[in-house]
Amino acid sequence: MLHLLDKNIKSNFVNIGTGLKVHYLECNFAIKKDNPVVLLLHGFPEISFSWRKILPLLAKEGFRVIAIDQRGYGKTIGGSIKYEEDIREYNLINLCSDIVSFLEEMKINKIELLVGHDAGSIVAGAATLIRPDLFKSLVMMSAPFTGPSKFEIDKNKVDIHNELKELNPPRKHYQWYYSTKKANNDMHLSSKEKLGYFLRSYFHVKSADWKYNDPFELSSWTGKELEKLPEYYIMKQEDTMVESVIKFFPKSIKCEWLTENELDVYTNTFFENGFQSALNWYRCMTSEHQNKELNVFQGKLITNSALYISGEKDWGMFQKPGALNQMKNLCSNFKGIKIIKNAGHWVQQEKPEDVTEVILNFYSSFA
Repeated sequence: MLHLLDKNIKSNFVNIGTGLKVHYLECNFAIKKDNPVVLLLHGFPEISFSWRKILPLLAKEGFRVIAIDQRGYGKTIGGSIKYEEDIREYNLINLCSDIVSFLEEMKINKIELLVGHDAGSIVAGAATLIRPDLFKSLVMMSAPFTGPSKFEIDKNKVDIHNELKELNPPRKHYQWYYSTKKANNDMHLSSKEKLGYFLRSYFHVKSADWKYNDPFELSSWTGKELEKLPEYYIMKQEDTMVESVIKFFPKSIKCEWLTENELDVYTNTFFENGFQSALNWYRCMTSEHQNKELNVFQGKLITNSALYISGEKDWGMFQKPGALNQMKNLCSNFKGIKIIKNAGHWVQQEKPEDVTEVILNFYSSFA
């Protein structure tokens, strides 16, 4: 992996108080004690390596930039890896505790920019809500953070799974599929070649390279509306995720934003570790109980400056109808939604220069 990184990016480990040995990448051209710090949080199925292009770009602007492998991912050691084990450590409160503990061990008392992508965006949003003193600004990418669930019982709750089953053909939601025991077995394929083939397909269909990504806002959380999402979100009932995406394996595997050598980093990582610990995040997200501790912050707003970034070809901003408005209402100092042209879900990998420019402009608006 290191030979694919900018020479100024260093790979390190640190033991933290929540029981992890955290692997992180760090880039800092001008080593000064008061350098503003940027912390980057990846999503699924990614690792700190996903920020390889952003790290040196922000460092050149005078930031100390750190990207970590979060609990259950990459080279970070610790965290349950079996389906049968207790998954509470993967709920949002505990994932945020990992971040705070990491900063304590690193003797960092302030993060100027907390940037999260995909599931990392949700952690970044929750962390900023809980600790606005520590995280001075928030950049969410691809996945809007909508805040804690409400305490009251929703009497009009839609049985979305039954509605999806009644479609023709019957369908299922990928997050609940990821929460099943079989998901890891389905995706943790028997050879690196097969796994690489799957991951290439997965990265491809969620990028701007796949011509069928043309996202638009859905009107409601109903089966008929969710059916409009691509198969990598709303899967056919009988399909695995491998079957859902591998049929769209690109005819040409020449990909400038994710070369074969770069893809190999992901392939080797997930071949060695499997997906279960990463999928435990989804099990907590789809559970009605695992994130209840966050509900104590219901009604609290994110008061620090906040921004949302999405690729124009990324369905992530629309996969949950109404989420963008919930996010805007949650952030009292919201600086807007920035759409990156010719980028899909992997926006920081597909268009790193454009993303960096947006982040720097955002920072300059309040720094």
